[in-house]
Amino acid sequence: MTNDGVRVLLVEDDRELAGMLEEFLTDEGYRVDLARDGQRGLHLGLTRPFDLLVLDRGLPALEGLDLLTRLRARGVTAPALVLSALGNPADRVAGLDAGAEDYMGKPFDLDELAARLRALHRRAAGPVPTGVLRLGSRELDVRGRRVTGPDGTAVDLSERECSLLALLATRPRQVFSRADILTHVFDGADDEGVVDTYVYYLRRKLGRSAVATVRGLGYRLGDA
Repeated sequence: MTNDGVRVLLVEDDRELAGMLEEFLTDEGYRVDLARDGQRGLHLGLTRPFDLLVLDRGLPALEGLDLLTRLRARGVTAPALVLSALGNPADRVAGLDAGAEDYMGKPFDLDELAARLRALHRRAAGPVPTGVLRLGSRELDVRGRRVTGPDGTAVDLSERECSLLALLATRPRQVFSRADILTHVFDGADDEGVVDTYVYYLRRKLGRSAVATVRGLGYRLGDA
């Protein structure tokens, strides 16, 4: 898995460190959006889709863990790595309890940071599940590629249709950009139009509300 197209929200108020991290992550192939205070980080996190979050703790306007808690409460599920000069075990526990997947104390090694971010992205982009997923009042049998309604009515899906619906259903509150969906469902293809085509196919089979459009951001699971 490459980092090409992987979007990172970096929230760091130290200008020198922020500039160095932005340059480093860009060189690693990430698409980086930088915020220098917690309030700006909250705005970006709620209005743009990100694959990874890198957050400082000691931020102006809104403290880093408070920022993360608010993002999680609003359905932002992108894996988060917290960077902080507060590195004792109690601080790490507080960061993980706030919703972070990883925590690194300052100072830190850039190569280790890069490795941890790759690991977070690999775990987040894991295989599509093969069990049964809830779609509101309906169920998706991923292995059988079939959606069953409460009255027993079944709708068969193609492999791609099923993979797309399963991706949305595993994180029903998350908005997936077209680039995200291309990476997870279409093996990194570069034609974003194919995503719109398969959304159309799903809506034709399951109803227009099955997949919700979030204007300017992408798609999420609808009221299937």
